[in-house]
Amino acid sequence: MGAHDPSKEGLLGGHSGRDAHDSDSDSDFDLDATEPLDRDPFSTNSSPSKSQSAFLSNKAAQRPHRPWSVRRPLAGRSRCCVGVLAFIGVVWLLLAAGGAFVYKKYRDEPAYGRSPPWYPTPKGGIASTWAGSYEKAARMVARMTLPEKVNVTTGTGWQMGLAVGTNAPAVHVGFPQLQLQDGPLGIRFADNITAFPAGITVGATWNRQLMYARGKAHAIEARAKGINVLLGPCVGPLGRMPAGGRNWEGFGADPYLQGVAGAETVRGIQSEGVMATIKHFVANEQEHFRQPWEWGLPHAVSSNIDDRTLHELYAWPFGDAVKAGVASVMCSYNMVNNSYSCGNSKLLNGILKDELGFQGFVMSDWLAQRSGVSTALAGLDMTMPGDGVGWADGKSLWGSQLTRAVLNGSVPVGRLNDMATRIVASWYQLGQDDEKKFPREPPNFSSWSNDRLGVMAPGSPSAQDQVEVNKFIDVQANHSVIAREVAAEGIVLLRNDNDLLPISRQGFTDAKLLNSRREILARVTGEDRKTGKLKVGVFGEDAGPGSGPNFCKDRGCNQGTLASGWGSGAVEFPYLVTPVEALRKQFNTSEVELHEHLTNDSPTHKAGEAGLDELELCIVFANADSGEGFTKWGDVSGDRPDLNLQKGGDDLIVKVSAKCGAGYGDVVVVIHAVGPVLMEKWIDLPNVKAVVFANLPGEESGNALADVLFGDVNPSGHLPYTIGKSLEDYGPGGQVMYLPNGVVPQQDFGEGLYIDYRYFDKKNISPRFEFGFGLSYTSFELSDIKVEPKRSKSPLPKPRPSNVVEPPSYSTDIPDEKEALFPAGFRVLEKYVYPYLEKTDDLVSGPYPYPDGYDKKQELSGAGGGEGGNPDLWEVYVVVSVEVKNVGGRDGAVVPQLYLEYPTGGKGGEGGEVVDFPVRVLRGFDKEFVPKGGKTTINFELTRRDLSYWGVQEQNWVMPTWGEFVFKVGQSSRDGGAVEGRW
Repeated sequence: MGAHDPSKEGLLGGHSGRDAHDSDSDSDFDLDATEPLDRDPFSTNSSPSKSQSAFLSNKAAQRPHRPWSVRRPLAGRSRCCVGVLAFIGVVWLLLAAGGAFVYKKYRDEPAYGRSPPWYPTPKGGIASTWAGSYEKAARMVARMTLPEKVNVTTGTGWQMGLAVGTNAPAVHVGFPQLQLQDGPLGIRFADNITAFPAGITVGATWNRQLMYARGKAHAIEARAKGINVLLGPCVGPLGRMPAGGRNWEGFGADPYLQGVAGAETVRGIQSEGVMATIKHFVANEQEHFRQPWEWGLPHAVSSNIDDRTLHELYAWPFGDAVKAGVASVMCSYNMVNNSYSCGNSKLLNGILKDELGFQGFVMSDWLAQRSGVSTALAGLDMTMPGDGVGWADGKSLWGSQLTRAVLNGSVPVGRLNDMATRIVASWYQLGQDDEKKFPREPPNFSSWSNDRLGVMAPGSPSAQDQVEVNKFIDVQANHSVIAREVAAEGIVLLRNDNDLLPISRQGFTDAKLLNSRREILARVTGEDRKTGKLKVGVFGEDAGPGSGPNFCKDRGCNQGTLASGWGSGAVEFPYLVTPVEALRKQFNTSEVELHEHLTNDSPTHKAGEAGLDELELCIVFANADSGEGFTKWGDVSGDRPDLNLQKGGDDLIVKVSAKCGAGYGDVVVVIHAVGPVLMEKWIDLPNVKAVVFANLPGEESGNALADVLFGDVNPSGHLPYTIGKSLEDYGPGGQVMYLPNGVVPQQDFGEGLYIDYRYFDKKNISPRFEFGFGLSYTSFELSDIKVEPKRSKSPLPKPRPSNVVEPPSYSTDIPDEKEALFPAGFRVLEKYVYPYLEKTDDLVSGPYPYPDGYDKKQELSGAGGGEGGNPDLWEVYVVVSVEVKNVGGRDGAVVPQLYLEYPTGGKGGEGGEVVDFPVRVLRGFDKEFVPKGGKTTINFELTRRDLSYWGVQEQNWVMPTWGEFVFKVGQSSRDGGAVEGRW
C-alpha cells in the first residue's frame, strides 16, 4: 500500500510521482502498453519503451458504414515531406491539447501505473455455485492444444465473423466459436428484433420485476438470433457528469439503483442461458478522450480515483452483478490512475477477481487492450475484437503473439489455462453445451450486410464463397408488451398543476375546469367558446416521425421523436410509434380537434389550420440527445456540451406558452432526453401546467405516452438522477472535460463520494427536481415504520472463508513447439487472427522484465471469499418495514425509497480522522401496486454491505458501531413526508 494515505491520493496509492514499484523499464500493469508497433510486444530481449508510436484510428472504424484505414499515413513519402507533415502534426497536437503543453507539469507524460501491483491473477473455480462448470471446463481445457487455448481467448478480428465479436473454436475438443453482440437495449445490427427502452428508462421505473423481464426478453431474442454473449447491461458510466454521452445506457446516477437494476437484468438475461456482460469496468464517465487518438491525443483520459470512492460508488454495482453470477465483465477504454483499465492488475486481479470473487471472464472493450503480456498478467482473459492497436489490421496483441509468449515463458502456462478455463466454465455455467438451445452455427443475421447472401468474414480481402448470412428470422414475439410497459412505467410526471392530467379521449376530464377556461378564452378572443370541439395543438419535431427512426446510422443524429441515444448501444428500430401517431388514434375526433405543428420552427399565428389563440390545450415536445464518442452530431461530440434542450426546444416551449389560447391555454410539456435537462427558461410560466419526462422509450414510445396521458396507466416513474437549475449546481465533478489538460488528460475525481444528489445535499443546493422524485394521479401516505435488527453490529465482517472448492490444476510444462505451427495445407484468410506460427526457430527465452511486485504474492482481501465478496457482506442485518396506504382517488403503484443516514462523529482506522459520510444514501426501494383505499406493508432488507463504508486503513468494509443509523422512507430523496426509524 505504501505509507501515504490512499483515501486522498488515488487508487490505493496514486501521487504525482512514481510508486516504489515503478522503474525506468516497466510500470506495473502497463508493462508494454506503450511499445511501438515495430517492436515484438512479447519479446524478452528488450525492455518496453515509454514512448508510444502505435496509433489507433477513429472509433468510427468500428462501424461497418464508416471508412477505416490502418495504413501508415506517411508510407512512401520523402524525408522532406515527412518532416513537414510531422511539424504540422506537432502543431495540430498542441492545438488539440488546448495549449496545455505551455505548462511545465504537462510537458512530459505522467508516470504510468500509479496503482499498486496485484499478482498473480486469482484462479477461477473457487465458488460452489460454479463447481460443476469448472469441473467440466477443466476436463475440456486439459485436452486442448496450445493454439486451441489461444483461440478461445482471442478474437478473430473486426468483421471476421457475422457478430460484432467472435473468438475461434477449439474444434478437437468440441468447444464452439462464441458469438458476441451489442448491446444494452436490443440486438445491434439485427433485423426483426425489439427496440427496448434504454437503461435510463428502466432505472426510472424503479421496478425490479420489469428490470428482470426486460433482460429475459432481450436474451430470448439473442438466443433465437444465435448469440452466446450479450454485451450488456451497462452500469458504467455511473452518471458522475449529467452531460456524459453514454449515461443513458445505464440505470441512474446512484450505485445502489445501478446495482439492483444491473443485477436484475443479468439474472433475466442469464435465465435464458445467454451470457451477460456487465460493463464498462470502471470509471468510464465521459466520451471526450475516452481512448487514444479518437480526440487527437495519443492517450486516453485517466480517471484518478481514491480507494474509498472507487469501492462505494464506481465498483459497487459491479459487485451486485458478480453476486448475481454474471459471466463476463468488460474492462473500459480509459485509464484509471494512469493505468489502462484492461491492463490494471489492481482493478482486475485485486478488486474484481480476488475481492469480488468474480468467476467468469474479463473481456476487453473493442481495442481497449493496449498491450500484450502485461494485460494477460493483469487479469484480462479475452481480447476483442482480436486486432491489436489498429482497427481491422489483423495484428493481434494476442493470437500468434500469445502463443509465442507462452512458448518463450513470458506468459505462464497456468495463466493461459486459467484464461481458457474461465471462458469455457462460463459456457458450461449457462448451459450452452446444450446444442438444442445453442446450435453450433453462426448467427442467422449479419452485422455487416442486409443482403441474404454474403461472406462469413467480410473484413478479409481474401476470396470467399457466398453463403446465406441473413435469414431474416423474426424473434420479437410479444416483447412489445414488455417494451410498452417499461416505457410507460419509466415516464416521470414532474408537474401536474390543478390535476390537469390525465385527460380523457374526449378532452378534459373536469367539465367545470373546461368551462372556466372557455369563459376566459371567450373574454380574451371575443368568441363564444362554451360549446364545440376541444382544440388541441401538438408542437415540436419530437412529436413526429421526422425521416424515420433509422435515418441516421447508429442513430447518430437527433431528428424526429427521440427514443434512443446513439452508438453501439443503439439498434435498428423495427418500428417506432410516434407520440403524434398515438394521439391521432386515441383522441375522439367527434369531441377533439387536433392540430399539429411538427417542427421546432417558431409557430406564428397558426398551428395547422387553427389560430394559436384558439387552442385550449397545447402539448409541446422537446428533447436532448447524446451518444458514443465515435460519432458527432452538431455540437454534441458524444457528451452534450450543456444541459439545454436541443434544436431550440426551450424557445419553442416559451413561444407556444405565450400564444396558446392567447396565453391562457393550458400547456403540457413532454420531454424525451438522455439525462437531466435545464427547465429554468419555462418551468415557472403560469400556463405550463404539466411536465412529463418520458426518457428514452424505445419502439412503443407513443403508445406508452398515451397510456399515461389518458390515465390508462397511473404514472409511477421516479427520477434516477437529480435535475438541477444549472450545470454548475452539480459541482466541479459534474463537469465534462471538453479540453485536455495534457497529453494524457488527467481527470481527478476530487469530489469523492459527492456526485448527483449527494453533492446537492452536501452543499445544500435546492434542485429543480430531486433524485427519486415523481408524481402520481393518486396520493400515498407512509406510516408505522419499524426497525427490526437481525444481527448484532460489529465493525468488520466475519473472517474470509476458505475456498469451498479448489480451482482446477494443470501441468505447467511449456507445450511442444510443434503444436504452434500452421497445419499443413491450412488456408489462411488475410487479416484473420490465427493462433499459429510460421516457424519456431526464432523463439528466444530468457528473463522477462516483469513489473516490480510480480513475484510478491498478495495477501487475499478480507472483503473477499465469495461471489460479490465476503459472504457476511450479503447477510441481512436489519429489516425496515413501513406501511403504505393509497389515500387518493385512483389505483396506482407506489415507490417507497429507503435512505440511510450514517452515524456521525466516529473515527476510522488506527487513530484516523473522523469518517465523512454523505447526508443520505439510497439503500432500498420497492414498487407495489396499491388500489385506492388499500394499504400494504413494504419490507426493506439491509445487508452488512448496505450499512458499511470502505475502510481505507482496514482495507475492508467497516460497519460503524458508534451512534445510531437513521432510516428514512419516503417517495424521493427529499420527501418532507418521509417516516423515520433508528437503530
